[in-house]
Amino acid sequence: MIDAAAAKRFTRDLAALLPNPMGRIGLAISGGPDSLALLLLAKANLPDIVAATVDHGLRPEAADEARFVGKICADLGVDHSILTLADRPVGNPSSWARQARYHALDDWGTAKKISWLLTAHHADDQLETLLMRLNRGSGVAGLAGIRAQNKTVARPLLNWRKAELEALVAQAGLLAVDDPSNRDARYDRARMRAALSKADWLDPVAAARSASALASADAALDWTTQQLFDQRAEMGTDRITLAAGDLPYELQRRLLIACLQALNPAAAPRDDEVMRLLASLNTGQTATLAGIKCSGGAQWTFQPAPPPRTISRNS
Repeated sequence: MIDAAAAKRFTRDLAALLPNPMGRIGLAISGGPDSLALLLLAKANLPDIVAATVDHGLRPEAADEARFVGKICADLGVDHSILTLADRPVGNPSSWARQARYHALDDWGTAKKISWLLTAHHADDQLETLLMRLNRGSGVAGLAGIRAQNKTVARPLLNWRKAELEALVAQAGLLAVDDPSNRDARYDRARMRAALSKADWLDPVAAARSASALASADAALDWTTQQLFDQRAEMGTDRITLAAGDLPYELQRRLLIACLQALNPAAAPRDDEVMRLLASLNTGQTATLAGIKCSGGAQWTFQPAPPPRTISRNS
């Protein structure tokens, strides 16, 4: 079903991401052309694969589409599971669906004893993500876009165009699922996709290379931050002191977050909060963030903030 050139290319791209031997590989298959192409490529190249389709319950057609994927997998001799999500909470459906999908796939992967989960994100997805994050003012980490590898999730198709994947599915005689939400103008990604359809001068594969370079830069900054933390941070009982005033802003920012999370692992400050705190520390002021009292000066000091004072009233 897959021509030799495509199979060889997929093998090369996957080998660049994953160690060998790889063990059992899980596939996230929605039924769209991208994920069906992933299924065909994986079936042609990998000895031990299992697949799962997540039914988010957001559209009435989703259950039938999941069963449709199950039929294709059965025809290919691939073990397939349908993962049904619980009722979604009130709020952003896209954000909830993304988080719940990966939680469900993680649990499924553990039960199936997979070594890696592959998803079908491709170069066009990467370009959309890069431009959406650029429009939001993201830094290096955000502009790295969709990571080729993140924990046990790998994305071997980031250098493939969507049209190439659609052609593979058509050659196999398969009719992919059409999700109308991909064209729903209420969603940022759908609006970006519509805009990019009129900008054929943009090269998604080149954008994917740029995102990969930014991901490498982000990893290098993380490594440097850890080295500086080990060298400069003095750890005490519920107290950290750090000399960071001579460092570039981005390393200060990352070290600040590292100190907050060392004392409060749940700390997840917003970018604007970190920016304001850095300004305070660099001018010798004291401020509190994420339950941590942060004092500036020649040495930055971090310690748990005291509990708020209570005022007692005598009757």
